[in-house]
Amino acid sequence: MNSLRTRVSALDERRRHRTLARAILRLLPEPESWLDVGTGDARFPACAKELFPYTSFDGVDPTPRVVRARAAERVEEAYAGHLTDPHITSALHARYDVVTLLRDRTPAPDPAAELHAALTVLRPGGLLLVEAGSDDLRTQLDSQDCEFVTEPRALQDRLPPPRRLIARKA
Repeated sequence: MNSLRTRVSALDERRRHRTLARAILRLLPEPESWLDVGTGDARFPACAKELFPYTSFDGVDPTPRVVRARAAERVEEAYAGHLTDPHITSALHARYDVVTLLRDRTPAPDPAAELHAALTVLRPGGLLLVEAGSDDLRTQLDSQDCEFVTEPRALQDRLPPPRRLIARKA
């Protein structure tokens, strides 16, 4: 029975990842570079790469799983640590067309600082895909002069409805 639950859970996660990637596909059909924050084993980049075969996916994660994900070729570049680390943020400044902050990740020590760092590594006009339940997210992004491309909405899956928001960096 546990095996069946695990398999269904994996299928739900894959479907959710494809739905998130398709949301970006409609807005930016061929991004050059994409950073997945808190990527872990890089399951999201592996899934999104099916829709974006020419996009370079990188990952940042505080655990060594990101290094294993690079070895498995799920991400091209792996950064071990938090995105808020000044060494990582300065090295990646304005480098990405898309940055994702998804809900199934380890919570950041300082979510507001992580959001600011994510906007720092985005190129002007880049897209930030955030999946979170925070109501103050819109306020935080407004203060960073972001244009909202989509409104928060629930995804169609069996899990509690997360909020998905896509914002464009000014």
